[in-house]
Amino acid sequence: MENYYTPQEVANKLKLNVRTLYKWIREGKLKAVKVGDVWRISETELNRLLNKEESTNA
Repeated sequence: MENYYTPQEVANKLKLNVRTLYKWIREGKLKAVKVGDVWRISETELNRLLNKEESTNA
């Protein structure tokens, strides 16, 4: 079973402001699902984002 994280958890991991993550979700840069009133980001999507950023910085 896949792990899902709140935007706050992801923001803490990436040392970003949580507003940045909500902006990325709105812009489609980061895929997330809304469960009730709370957004969740899958571990797969987080890894995709990190790998994309690594290849851009390389």
